[in-house]
Amino acid sequence: MRVHHLNCATMRPLGGRLVDARSPLLEPARLVCHCLLIETEQGLVLVDTGLGTLDVTTHRLALEPSWLRLARPVLDLTETAVAQVRALGYSAEDVRHIVLTHLDRDHAGGLPDFPHAQVHVLAAEHEARGDRRYLPHQWQHGPKWTLHRPEGERWFGFEAVRDIPGLPPEILLVPLPGHTLGHTAVAVRADGGWLLHAGDAYFFHGQMETRPWCTSALRYFQHRMQVDGPRRRHNRDRLHDLATAHRGEIEVFSAHDATELERYRRQ
Repeated sequence: MRVHHLNCATMRPLGGRLVDARSPLLEPARLVCHCLLIETEQGLVLVDTGLGTLDVTTHRLALEPSWLRLARPVLDLTETAVAQVRALGYSAEDVRHIVLTHLDRDHAGGLPDFPHAQVHVLAAEHEARGDRRYLPHQWQHGPKWTLHRPEGERWFGFEAVRDIPGLPPEILLVPLPGHTLGHTAVAVRADGGWLLHAGDAYFFHGQMETRPWCTSALRYFQHRMQVDGPRRRHNRDRLHDLATAHRGEIEVFSAHDATELERYRRQ
């Protein structure tokens, strides 16, 4: 399988190095929406979608003024997943499956661009769709939902969803609730090792270092957006232990850290 690392929405929140340690204090920081496009024998698989065509054009205000002021997204049409899929020589219909870490707007916004795709999500997340944090217009087109519950063989000690219909066995879900009720990581086996897209289970690369640390603004934001603080912190700590104990075997990255995305872009 070939894995493409995409940025499907750039955000420029104020706060400088209080958000991104590399940014000057008085300049905007840079966050990304790190998505994966995976070439498989069963067709293309997209892990998260970032913001979609409607979000950056006709439905900008539907993203809500408060979020627009906080995140300050660039809203660039060329950063949408569907535009990047086409730039690689494929069509939207070639994306047969979408696997979502969760349903927040900057992860599920591209769903309307791929109406033919099967959309995989944990059942607990799907059941929470009525929560105020979500934007129902992002799935008004009626996605082909496939719901999953953790069961079966574990993955490095974590609960896992394996043998997902339509997907190769090298792709599985690793539930990590806390940020949302049905939040999940997505594990992909490629080139002899594992990639673990941790979604919003953590936000800053320093949290996976031997001596974990996080910028003050992102530490507060993670707390502000959690639905279950104890479970989120527990799963973050478990991720840290996994990342440090299996370096060279498992690569863990989050959805919004620009440093992590650039590491794969350089490769």
